[in-house]
Amino acid sequence: MKPYNNPLKLTISAGIFMLLSCSSGKHISQSPVNTDLTSLKFTVEAADDWSDLFYRKSGWFGADGIFAIAKNGVDTAGAGKDSETTLLFSDTMFGDIVDDSLQPGYTMVHNSVAIIKGNEPVKDNIRFYVNKKADGTPESMFIPNTPNTKPGDYFWLGDGFVNPAKNNATYIFGYRIHDTSTAVFGFGEFGNVLIKIPQGSKPPYSDQQQMDTPFFLAGTTDIQGSFGACIFPNIKAAGYKTADGYVYVYGLRGKEKNVMVARVLPKDFEEFDKWRFWDGSTWNKDISKVANITNHASNELSVCPLPDGRYAMVFQTDGIGRGVGLRLSNHPQGPFGPIIKLWECKEPDIAKNFIVYNAKAHTNLSNPNELLISYNVNSFDFWNDIKVYPNLYRPRFIRVKLLQ
Repeated sequence: MKPYNNPLKLTISAGIFMLLSCSSGKHISQSPVNTDLTSLKFTVEAADDWSDLFYRKSGWFGADGIFAIAKNGVDTAGAGKDSETTLLFSDTMFGDIVDDSLQPGYTMVHNSVAIIKGNEPVKDNIRFYVNKKADGTPESMFIPNTPNTKPGDYFWLGDGFVNPAKNNATYIFGYRIHDTSTAVFGFGEFGNVLIKIPQGSKPPYSDQQQMDTPFFLAGTTDIQGSFGACIFPNIKAAGYKTADGYVYVYGLRGKEKNVMVARVLPKDFEEFDKWRFWDGSTWNKDISKVANITNHASNELSVCPLPDGRYAMVFQTDGIGRGVGLRLSNHPQGPFGPIIKLWECKEPDIAKNFIVYNAKAHTNLSNPNELLISYNVNSFDFWNDIKVYPNLYRPRFIRVKLLQ
């Protein structure tokens, strides 16, 4: 089985006309040069060079997730060229593939990492890491050990960033997951944890710290949610010249994939009572008042400034829709404009149970005036399909070039 390639290259100017309501809240961030929230001029193509980087036949051969953390803390386009980037993965497959056949002995762990040098997809420049059990078999890199942890809990990973106000420690969100049945998707989230890794620490991060947070919103599937789907460090240390000094943390809740946002000063990142939540008009200390700033997004996404000053939210439409979508805003907290479709994912055409999800941009791995975007591929019949398509479960990439 060879990796899926799509040579399609499109030039698109997406224009949608509708009335947009404006928030009455005070905004600190500088107004963009371009304030149009309905259209974006761009070209898009499959980034097969990046997709092929994760087409592997031994050891790490598949995962979902993929958040990128600039180890030097600089998150702007092109910043990864001369530095290292930590890549975060959730459920990860280890094993061997011979002649397109998955060999006995393969296993899944719940999270792993990779470190890549530079911002080019060179196989010699990336290395994958996982923890090891006493017998040498793979184990998850991060395992819950907080006071609220229950036996059988494990982590899926959210976004992370390097915090210059905390001695350049890396902070990562961990979702505390527990299996609720033996079905492929028989699981639930039961808590939200902040993982802290000191500067200079290396895998398996034996000096990590874990903190239970109040950022999991329990309830029915209509209202349940959690923060950590995206971190946007709008600070000068991240390379943003018009930064307002806050770290914005986005979350998802409900079946409609509603997006929420909180913000906090970098120095107060561990002081959870100092976090403020956008209630639709102002920053509120009461998390129960948090508003939905948009919807039809995905459990993982990205928010970043564009060269013209607008903010772009990138996501998979409706969680597992075929479309990679983008919304525009003049402020990190919105309001966001209508969905602009960037890409139609073709992988679900390969097999009836294939799904795509969790698209996001990786700014420091992107070139100037570009967005390198990944999305995940999975299957509703995973354990059977992985035997037939052993390389299905890995990130795919597209490259969006922004036009003037």
